[in-house]
Amino acid sequence: MADCNCKANSSIHCTVSQCAHHCGGENYCTLDRIDVGTHEANPTMVECVDCNSFRRK
Repeated sequence: MADCNCKANSSIHCTVSQCAHHCGGENYCTLDRIDVGTHEANPTMVECVDCNSFRRK
């Protein structure tokens, strides 16, 4: 896991580099766990699901 001064969690793949928890040049999250939620009463598509752990850089 080169180019990273953070602790990448290889169990949580992430490509959202705008998140404060994204591990630099790697596509991993630095959190030990994430909170996944929804903004819909009855989610039926991937677009209905959210990463509630997201924090903007």
